[in-house]
Amino acid sequence: MATLTVSSKQTPFPYAAVAVASYTEKAELIFDETATGITLQLNGTSITNEEEIAHALAKARGLSDDSSKSPGFFALAKTLPTVTAIPDVVAALNSLDDHFTYRTFLVGHEITLADWMLWGAIKGSSRIMGLLKNNNQPHLLRWSIHLESLDCIQTALASLTAAKATKARSTTKTAAGFALGLVDAEDGKVVTRFPPEPSGYLHIGHAKAAMLNQYFAKMYHGKLIIRFDDTNPSKEKTEFEDTILEDLHLLNIHGDVITHTSDHFQTLYDLAVKMIKSGQAYTDDTEQAQMRIERGEGTASKHRDDSVEANLQHFDEMTAGTPEGLRWCLRAKMSVDNPNKAMRDPVIYRCNLLPHHRTGNKWKVYPTYDFACPAVDAIEGVTHALRTNEYRDRNPQYQWMIEALGLRKVNIWDFSRLNFIYTLLSKRKLHWFVDQGLVRGWDDPRFPTVRGIRRRGLTVEAISQFMLAQGPSQAVVSLEWDSIWATNKKIIDPIAPRHWAIITEKMVPVTITGGPTSPEIKSLPKHKKNADIGEKKTVYTSAILVEQEDALSFEDQEELTLMDWGNAIVRSKTTNAAGEITAIEMELHLEGDFRKTKKKITWLSQSTPAHPLIPVVLLDYDYLITKKKLEENDNLADLVTPVTEFREDALADANVADLKKGDIMQFERKGYYIFDGLVGENLEFIKIPDGRAASLASKADVSAVPASANKPKAEIAPPVTKMYQMEKVYGDDVKADGGTTMYKVDNVYKA
Repeated sequence: MATLTVSSKQTPFPYAAVAVASYTEKAELIFDETATGITLQLNGTSITNEEEIAHALAKARGLSDDSSKSPGFFALAKTLPTVTAIPDVVAALNSLDDHFTYRTFLVGHEITLADWMLWGAIKGSSRIMGLLKNNNQPHLLRWSIHLESLDCIQTALASLTAAKATKARSTTKTAAGFALGLVDAEDGKVVTRFPPEPSGYLHIGHAKAAMLNQYFAKMYHGKLIIRFDDTNPSKEKTEFEDTILEDLHLLNIHGDVITHTSDHFQTLYDLAVKMIKSGQAYTDDTEQAQMRIERGEGTASKHRDDSVEANLQHFDEMTAGTPEGLRWCLRAKMSVDNPNKAMRDPVIYRCNLLPHHRTGNKWKVYPTYDFACPAVDAIEGVTHALRTNEYRDRNPQYQWMIEALGLRKVNIWDFSRLNFIYTLLSKRKLHWFVDQGLVRGWDDPRFPTVRGIRRRGLTVEAISQFMLAQGPSQAVVSLEWDSIWATNKKIIDPIAPRHWAIITEKMVPVTITGGPTSPEIKSLPKHKKNADIGEKKTVYTSAILVEQEDALSFEDQEELTLMDWGNAIVRSKTTNAAGEITAIEMELHLEGDFRKTKKKITWLSQSTPAHPLIPVVLLDYDYLITKKKLEENDNLADLVTPVTEFREDALADANVADLKKGDIMQFERKGYYIFDGLVGENLEFIKIPDGRAASLASKADVSAVPASANKPKAEIAPPVTKMYQMEKVYGDDVKADGGTTMYKVDNVYKA
């Protein structure tokens, strides 16, 4: 295989050549800090010119660059970074932005060498990147973000970051396949796992963990295991497993294999018996509250030095689920007074007589997470256990279990937990909101669950880009929601069809002088900058509707613009005693210049049997809690936002009747919305935040709402909406045998 050698210190950095090497997979990327330039070793030949390298690799892959327009873009890529005058740079960027208005790539319908050459030139110029991030060229920025978000490019950029971090060691060579420093990682042999507990629905924090696990598995050409940590029959349901798999599927996360901790119950039980016999575990009947006190004080349990025989006898009672056995638990014999309290003889087995959703009544004892997780990681061949750094104090406990059980080594890699302001990520607290009827289910748009944020209009692309941007940071911070929603807006704006809606409360009828004597219908583009979105029908009549808020702003004899029609002059207004506008007369003035009017107004022709308007409901939401970050002693019930759902009745143009549930669109001058379906006689639309501070500020005014409004709703929450469907991985029948037939791992622990 060819090799591309470069130094991370090279200026300007040859992003184009590196991108082509990564995209075509025709050269292994090597970072050598002793290198003085870039060198491609290909078929016994050394090439040191970046443009020649890119062409050679593109030719080896068959990457198309035969368009007559490509040479022009190659020339632009070479000259653009050398332009010194800011106005000239902006002019060039604006021209490119216009070019991408109706295009995904520079030439043709797929990525070509021209794309990589221009992307590399832009990426290598901090000045151009700074101008581009001002978002004055949204289409060009969309193209740039798309190219950079590809897995192969993310891997290359990650390896560059790793090389820069180690550049002080001048002889270090860092291959892209070993980027980001996963300890003992071998290309093709890395195995990661995402182990959700099937006791609730995935939320955005889980999405980060799942995406990072898949990212590293792919980066090292390894394997991702989706494993359900099903060790607590009191909380777990098959329903949650099915929905978790649906959510992962929605996020484009696909495990190479799906397993359950319950697949290994017999093996785990045998390992627990082995620990008892070796003196590394003991049974204990200390009450939970007393045990907590003893662990806190560093005091040994009265049963810590019981005989092996006594411990085995008590464990047998636990296994049988007898009244005597229910009094006992099994604890690892780690330490009494270790400064790290996680090491103070944790519980590793406990009784539970409830039927398990997969193994039925076969078991009466179940392993705890602290025991099962490291053991099953080792048994299933996991090489790197990626988990949030809230578990950091338990990492020594994890490694102690591995060593005590004589299992193969597993590396732990920490990353920061994702936290957002005004947001609950605790399953227990989310359960409380569902149980109290304060939300309509686990897919409620106010919930941070994957279903909730998808129902609110957050796209998979935005989630993925945001998570990758967070990277491997270990800093614990509470993030604002603005960044992820702003990313989402950049993705949906170029493709969201435009429609109109008029709020029905106090809407104003308008008579148009000089308008059509009978209804006229014209076809207009759904998106003025993207013809591919299609066309819509707009009805023109002499009787239209406008909103009260707009009507109040009209001055007598003012000329304004009726959007998608032309100018009109306000000739008269009728006002009631409350100062509200009840009727308006306008004179059409199509020869007027829309560029000279201050107001551009949306409107709708009044509904007729032949041309009916569609009744819709526009929904907006507030945060569920009034405090940015809950403290340990906070009472959740005291911090519930009194009113979190805001509904407005409106009329929309008839084109919205063609939308399908989950479609994203824009009501012009109102914002972006996602169609949530037909409820009664109304179509319901949920407003999508656009990332601006005003759209994300808490709307709560606790002092203005009576205390009674804080009480839970009495009605029963409707079932979770199924936005998408997936076949069940396994049927409804309870699996009596805890074994797995998915694959077999031999000799994973010592006899």
